Amino acid sequence: MSIPSAAPDTVIADERALVEYLASGEKPRADWRIGTEHEKFGFHLDDLRPPPYAGARGIRALLEGLAARHGWQIVREGELPVALARGGASITLEPAGQLELSGAPLADIHQTCCEVDRHLEEVRGVADPLGMGFLGMGFQPKWRREDMPWMPKGRYAIMRRYMPTRGGLGLDMMTRTCTVQVNLDYASEADMVKKFRVGLALQPIATALFADSPFTEGKPNGFLSYRSHVWTDTDPDRTGMLDFVFEDGFGYERYVDYILDVPMYFSYRDGRYVDLAGRSFRSFMAGRLDELPGVRPTLRDFADHLTTAFPEVRLKQYLEMRGADGGPWNRLCALPAFWVGLLYDDAALDAAWDLVKDFSIAERHALRDGVPRRALQLPFRGASVRELALQALKIAQAGLVRRARRNAGGADEAQFIEPLLEFALANQTPAERKLELFHGEWGGSVDPVFRQFAY
Repeated sequence: MSIPSAAPDTVIADERALVEYLASGEKPRADWRIGTEHEKFGFHLDDLRPPPYAGARGIRALLEGLAARHGWQIVREGELPVALARGGASITLEPAGQLELSGAPLADIHQTCCEVDRHLEEVRGVADPLGMGFLGMGFQPKWRREDMPWMPKGRYAIMRRYMPTRGGLGLDMMTRTCTVQVNLDYASEADMVKKFRVGLALQPIATALFADSPFTEGKPNGFLSYRSHVWTDTDPDRTGMLDFVFEDGFGYERYVDYILDVPMYFSYRDGRYVDLAGRSFRSFMAGRLDELPGVRPTLRDFADHLTTAFPEVRLKQYLEMRGADGGPWNRLCALPAFWVGLLYDDAALDAAWDLVKDFSIAERHALRDGVPRRALQLPFRGASVRELALQALKIAQAGLVRRARRNAGGADEAQFIEPLLEFALANQTPAERKLELFHGEWGGSVDPVFRQFAY
């Protein structure tokens, strides 16, 4: 989750300023970039337990080691290191110490893969002497909620108090899930709308292809992407498929209306988080919050507030594709490849829209609600999600070929789609492969996942 925003401290005059803030994200095609984020679970090699924040083998020691050895700048909350920054990228902490790389905006997926590879090498070099490893999956496979540590960040203390009032699995979302997502640009309001609609309609396909969270507390949980299921019982005010995005007239203004109706969590002021959980941003704009009497929000407050909505696709000054479970190195490259192939090539975007434009609201929700359990095998229109996934992958692959962004060896970005094609052609998700191992050579234990699938 985000560190405090670097948006301007300009007081918001009216709702039009918020529309203009979103519109200011528009970029010409030549300036479109790819920002990839991924989270991973830390564990101690000797007992597989998640590392606490403090101590010789804790997350703080890892952050300080990365800063000392690799030139990252420490970001503090009070006196405590809580994040790192370097060259447009950041390393942040999720609530239970899941380590997140928020990558720099990059021109192509070759660069993204190099960035991910460098990051994992740096983390491994610091983590190994600490007796620490990292695992990419969608949900913590072994430990209970009460076994998970909490990081000393003010926004998480506020969310920890508020989450249980809105859903049964919000604390699990915070402490026991990991994702990979990609952030993509748009050229205009119309371009944003088309990409938003394609992204929402096909987000369940990404969830199915990346499904990798079949275990809870050491046992199969009946899901293939339990992480995706967790979001259905987190907070209905700030999650979901956003049906209004498909309505005529949707644009920046309608999204602002939505985000202003999302209850607040906090305002970050003078180096501390003020608890505003459940309060109205509209009341904040009118200076009518008892906790901050007479205070009016700035664009920085609005940028922070944007990070507290969690729909399947999220609009900031770019679009975030948020539907995938965390996974190993090659899937951290495959997720941006999938979406860049679909959304950054005009012919591919048109073909993707043609694929989904007649989906009904009921069908979109049936996909969203069904793929956490059944993934590629979920029935859809007389076939299954597998067939829909293969069509989407074909479109994305062709889009990447047309982009013609090649590495030094002459290979284009289409190579990064191959792991997803393998899953779809085999009709078997990563989760189903792990379940086979669990029931076979692992002998009913999830412990081997920490050895066989660690970075």
